[in-house]
Amino acid sequence: MKTVNVSSLKNNPSEALRFAHDGMVLVMNRDQPDALMVGLNQTGGILDMSGVRAALATSLFKDGALSLARSARLANMVLADFIVHVSRLGIPVINQTAAEVDRDMDTLDQWLSL
Repeated sequence: MKTVNVSSLKNNPSEALRFAHDGMVLVMNRDQPDALMVGLNQTGGILDMSGVRAALATSLFKDGALSLARSARLANMVLADFIVHVSRLGIPVINQTAAEVDRDMDTLDQWLSL
């Protein structure tokens, strides 16, 4: 197990990620353990377990960390299937205010009138 302190993690996060590919990395904060980084290849194929990829992709999409297309790819789903998946969970696929929807509808009306 490798150990890094918080300041070295801030200054060179890629080094900690490289360490995590080979094993666990303990992040120390003022001589106290603060976090543990584990490379996904060290977890015994956790991403290959049933439902894990879809759950991870759904969570990342819901939090806005991944786009719809990237989330679908992570989940190993066709985009349309991922849209159905998140919709069934009550997660909006398009997140717009009423004003944005009104502007989009006005734009659509303009295009259709040409």
